[in-house]
Amino acid sequence: MDNLNDALEKLKLTGTECTSDKLDGCLDCLLQALGHNNTESSEKIQQSGILQLFASILNSQSSCASKVAHIVAEIAKNELMRIPCVEADLIPPLVQLLHSKDQEVLLQTGRALGNICYDNHEGRRTVDQEGGAQIVVDHLRSRCTLTDPSSEKLMTVFCGMLMNYSSENDSLQTQLIQMGVIPILVDLLAVHSQNTALTEMCLVAFGNLAELESSKEQFAATNVAEVIVKLFKKQTEHEKREVIFEVLAPLAENDAIKMQLVEAGLVECLLDIVQQTVNSEKDDDVAELKTSSDLMVLLLLGDESMQKLFEGGKGSVFQRVLSWLPSNNHQLQLAGALAIANFARNDGNCIHMVDSEIVQKLLDLLDRHVEDGNVTVQHAALSALRNLAIPVVNKAKMLSAGVTEEVLKFLPSEMPPVQFKLLGTLRMLIDAQAEAAEQLGKNEKLVERLVEWCEAKDHAGVMGESNRLLSALIRHSKSKDVIRTTVQSGGIKHLVTMATSEHVIMQNEALVALGLIAALELQAAERDLESAKLVEVLHRLLSDERSAPEIKYNSMVLICAVMGSEPLHKEVQKLAFLDVVSKLRSHENKTVAQQASLTEQKFTVQS
Repeated sequence: MDNLNDALEKLKLTGTECTSDKLDGCLDCLLQALGHNNTESSEKIQQSGILQLFASILNSQSSCASKVAHIVAEIAKNELMRIPCVEADLIPPLVQLLHSKDQEVLLQTGRALGNICYDNHEGRRTVDQEGGAQIVVDHLRSRCTLTDPSSEKLMTVFCGMLMNYSSENDSLQTQLIQMGVIPILVDLLAVHSQNTALTEMCLVAFGNLAELESSKEQFAATNVAEVIVKLFKKQTEHEKREVIFEVLAPLAENDAIKMQLVEAGLVECLLDIVQQTVNSEKDDDVAELKTSSDLMVLLLLGDESMQKLFEGGKGSVFQRVLSWLPSNNHQLQLAGALAIANFARNDGNCIHMVDSEIVQKLLDLLDRHVEDGNVTVQHAALSALRNLAIPVVNKAKMLSAGVTEEVLKFLPSEMPPVQFKLLGTLRMLIDAQAEAAEQLGKNEKLVERLVEWCEAKDHAGVMGESNRLLSALIRHSKSKDVIRTTVQSGGIKHLVTMATSEHVIMQNEALVALGLIAALELQAAERDLESAKLVEVLHRLLSDERSAPEIKYNSMVLICAVMGSEPLHKEVQKLAFLDVVSKLRSHENKTVAQQASLTEQKFTVQS
């Protein structure tokens, strides 16, 4: 430490006038001290005021510049020294040194700027103002194909500098993307795949940029998928594969890149990893199984990539995924069910899968998770069944297979995601299936649960689906028994509330169901309709100019139907319905105008 003090004193006394040899000796002493104890030495250097002298030496383009840059790089490893480096105006001369032709000067300058920028807003801002990033990007572009060790080392440092400069800063990352850094990084990865340090630095830089939505198009315009899958295939260590996974996940959110990854053979790699890790209990293997199967499911979210892997239901990938459903591994069961749900995104696939008896595999899977089951698996399997139930031709087949009976086993579930998918599955199954709708609509336990969930204000999705299923049971069954069950369970008020929904489709479904109630069982429902203020709601809907034509039409049909009830008729007479309906006779929609005329006639006859 005495040597350090002596060197600092000499530098303070002689400054830039010191001979080159003496200056070199003092700088060597500083580097030695920093190597021995960085924290203590860097603090002494700051306290001595020498940092300002370094700025002068760097500005003078001295032959000692690379050594000074090296010292700054070592000092800036210390978090507390980064702001002092900015305040000593070291960044402008360091950025100027980036124009040097000397490889060692460039290397130490890149290190110094990279370390100063690490988690340091002021450092980044100054490098940005001085245009440092553009110079480094230009260096990488011009040197990209050089494979000598010193060039690869320099490019590794420059990639690290850009990463520290832009990390977790969207505006600086966007700036780098606009400078064209993405194709450069892809080329670096392709050319230097044998250089571990450079490869890892490129991947970390990728990871930073791939999160940005604006980067996806640029990545998609390169051969990144081919390059990264090629690199992935070479990796045998968990840690190395994990770094690549961290890049693949954000990239695979883009549909074009999904397809490129599928074409580059990523899926086969993922399936191999699943096979290798499925029976292992090691933490690393368990984590890699999850990451691989999750990524596989993500790739199936793209329409093109999904269809390519489905291959008309004969694809080897599709068949492998099916084999995950009966597995004893919960993660594979989950991924298998989610994959089926993703394959079931068009009618053709759904029809093929139902004909291939996949429904039974899903029912078997659900049956294993009824008691204390895995919620995510329940949710995924129900999602798959819901999607499969969308095509009209599948509904009767799925009902015959016992899907409703299996789904109803989850009625006691207290988990909103499971409740939501259960409701959606039943609603899809009974669409235009009168017998099934009647059977379910007479199930008191189900209807009581629906009424309970109609009040689940903390879970808007569950509340909305409960209302829709309650309405669907009436609309598709057209059954007096179903209506009576709904009345007895207290469901009428929820259908009236549903008629005021912000969603036109829900308003309409409610009004049609209420219309059937008024036509088939008005007497049984009149008290509930009155206490739910149905007539007031209908008056509001008809008076509101924003109401859709079908809402106005069905509201008038319903008003005519409830006139058969004395208490409801009185409610109608209290409000100025005739004025509202008369105005609608000139409505631009002909159906609305015609119904307004009919409604007006009814009012005139019955008043």
